[in-house]
Amino acid sequence: MIIKSPGISFKNIDISPFKDKISSQLQLFLSFFNGKTIGITGTKGKSTTSSLLYRIIKEQNHNVTLLGNIGTPIFDSLDILKDDTFVVLEISSHQLEYMRKSPNIAVLLNVFEEHLDHYHSFIDYSNAKYNIFKFQNDNDFSIYNMDNIIIQNLLKEEKIHSKQIGITFENKENNNSIFIKDNFIVYKENNFEYKLYDVNSDRKLLGNHNLFNIMACLSICKILNLDIAKATLAINNFETLPHRMEFVGEYNGIKYYNDSIATIPEATISCVESLKDVHTLIIGGMDRKIDYSNFIKFILESKIENIICMPDVGTFIGNEILKIQKEKNYFKKIYIAQTMEEVVDISKKVTKQNNICLLSPAASSYGFFKNFKERGEKFKDLLKQ
Repeated sequence: MIIKSPGISFKNIDISPFKDKISSQLQLFLSFFNGKTIGITGTKGKSTTSSLLYRIIKEQNHNVTLLGNIGTPIFDSLDILKDDTFVVLEISSHQLEYMRKSPNIAVLLNVFEEHLDHYHSFIDYSNAKYNIFKFQNDNDFSIYNMDNIIIQNLLKEEKIHSKQIGITFENKENNNSIFIKDNFIVYKENNFEYKLYDVNSDRKLLGNHNLFNIMACLSICKILNLDIAKATLAINNFETLPHRMEFVGEYNGIKYYNDSIATIPEATISCVESLKDVHTLIIGGMDRKIDYSNFIKFILESKIENIICMPDVGTFIGNEILKIQKEKNYFKKIYIAQTMEEVVDISKKVTKQNNICLLSPAASSYGFFKNFKERGEKFKDLLKQ
């Protein structure tokens, strides 16, 4: 059978006897396309990385297209593809879940708790992500996050047959790795180090999480023998995608940011650390049984003063913070809001001028909004009114 929608869930159905018969547009495409395919997945960062890589390749006058989970169905673009086309694929865990074919170049940015409403367990979700490497051969390339403990464990359990390139912030200067040294992104191959990018460059993609995405793109540039100087220019000119640490505007002296894409706590933490001066944080959404204990600890120890909490997750976190701070003398102001209208109204009253109010929910929008885009647009529209 061909599954047209990547969102179909078989959580409560035993389909093990039929797994080999399930196919998809992605499976068929990877089985028959003769050009170069570059697949990018990860709990967070895949849209930015895919879009940035597409821009880098396009600006070097190569034939390239961007397909997959980012919004363009693969079969809708078959008539424009040629054998010399580079196809950049943003791939979700749903698309990878029953895959039996992998792209020529595969990137796994990170694995965190996510989509636990769909999968039986976090292990099942992690294994789905790992499928991006599973069917590669020794002519292919796998690029992965060396610092992510989940990916480390997956690599120990099942061998990758492709050429491996590790990305690390922790100065693991192994051969065939990309890391930061003396404020440069460095690519090490055959015991030779190539300086690729000055981390102090004037770029619009802020934060270490985006620096990691840049490192992934640069490793692909090396594989494809692209011009690094031109790639650097494309990186520095690349604008943040909507709903990803997006500056909405300054209203009544308050700087508002929309990070509605942040559906897990790790994404919200990265955004807060990148912006630094967050005075008011807006959180909440659908409860998908993610562990928020480390996130609560982060909030309590941060400089954030106001937490505006939306149901269901936000209400839970707000109540947990109130319990803990009574015992340990933290001083966070907790506000409970039922609607985005209430959220914006409260934010205007409690956020100090010359400070940041950030929507970074750390939870899914489902059940309250159609998706993270609708949630972010609602926030922006209310502010602009």
